[in-house]
Amino acid sequence: MDLHGIDLNLLVAFDALMAECSVTRAGARIGRTQPAMSAALARLRALLKDELLVRGPDGLQPTPRALDLAGPLGQALADIQRTLDFTQSFDPATSPATFTLGLPDHPALKLLPRLVEAIRQEAPLAGLRIRSFTGRDEALQLLDAGEVDATIGVPITGVTGGRILSLPLFEERFVCILRKGHPAATGGALPLEAYAGLPHLLVSPENERYGLVDAALARLGLKRTLALTVQQMHVAPHIVASSDLVATLMEGVVTASGLADRLIILPPPLELPKIPFQLVWHRRNDAHPGQRWLRSRIAALVKS
Repeated sequence: MDLHGIDLNLLVAFDALMAECSVTRAGARIGRTQPAMSAALARLRALLKDELLVRGPDGLQPTPRALDLAGPLGQALADIQRTLDFTQSFDPATSPATFTLGLPDHPALKLLPRLVEAIRQEAPLAGLRIRSFTGRDEALQLLDAGEVDATIGVPITGVTGGRILSLPLFEERFVCILRKGHPAATGGALPLEAYAGLPHLLVSPENERYGLVDAALARLGLKRTLALTVQQMHVAPHIVASSDLVATLMEGVVTASGLADRLIILPPPLELPKIPFQLVWHRRNDAHPGQRWLRSRIAALVKS
């Protein structure tokens, strides 16, 4: 049988006819007129090559072929209805959905422990997969390819057509750190010229050797010496705590290190912008009820 020629509405009509054994009552059951139901029965008879329902002393009676079809087709329609209902609503308490979230190191450390706990409490059957990434381009590739449901990171720029949607989550300000006892940190401040003259540790997840600090120094006609460049930001405070390097890092990274008693934390001696972090997702996922729930939980965690 060629399934391309089957109108799903005919199966709905068949289900109603089997339930009512009356063309009139079956039409009323699914909101069709008596002539429309009679036409549907005629099409079903031609399609299935069986009378399906024949007149008896008490109205229409199903044929053996109709009885054979009633159970499987009724189950198939119920499965289709459940599937369509699932796409319209999301019950976190019972859903076995698995979500995939793209997270670089810092948002993962900041948000993931609390997010895991929230999901375990509210959606105990759901799963969470984490994909790491480092740069904006990689995040965009993951979203476009459908490999993640959403990402959290710095804003993705240069995207046109409205296919990428975002929600601001939090901002990080920069601080300057040196080890306790560093000879350059006297008087509770670090002069700009002394700062520029120190050996610097640069954190660059995208493995570049030029960052926001370099751009800010260049505008002032200054340049710093990069003694070490690393991609892993959370190792930076540990390196600084045991060396004479200076680093300019997001405050949250320093706080998460647990090394406050071994570090001198100062405001940078030059103006640096705060770093925004956003929840980002593809427009094709915008209306999905499960993913909307996940995004709302992430937003609520940030506010709490």
